[in-house]
Amino acid sequence: MSDDSFRSVRIERTGMGTYAVRNTRGGSMSVGMGEDSSFTPVELLLAAIGGCTAIDVDLITSRRAEPIQFSVDVSGDKIREEAGGNRMRNLKVEFTVTFPAGADGDRAREALPRSVQQSHDRLCTVSRTVELGTPVAIEIDGAAGVRQEQESSDDR
Repeated sequence: MSDDSFRSVRIERTGMGTYAVRNTRGGSMSVGMGEDSSFTPVELLLAAIGGCTAIDVDLITSRRAEPIQFSVDVSGDKIREEAGGNRMRNLKVEFTVTFPAGADGDRAREALPRSVQQSHDRLCTVSRTVELGTPVAIEIDGAAGVRQEQESSDDR
């Protein structure tokens, strides 16, 4: 894997059920359990799917005409499977885009369906990863286990 392909975020606990997510460029946002205005992890997944496709589509169509209105609604159903696991299904990304009248707007309108399909089929890393499925490795820092073990032995 080349250095320019690596992506990461850091999540730090800020309180019971609340976390700050930070990227390497200094951006930060709150994540929580849905008890306040923070985004839940599922909402972040929906935002990532819609945001990825929105960026692709906007970059392609706005070369032809600046949109008058551009919004993306992303939805799905969170379910509990019979086996007991949670997951999302019925994921849907819905674009509402309006371009100005005239030749440039006509070119942008013509490019819209093709750009949405291109994003879905090959450009959007997020939705392609979700659709194709990618294993997720879960690790526990070995040092964290050692610290916990030491604290437990100190309590004896």
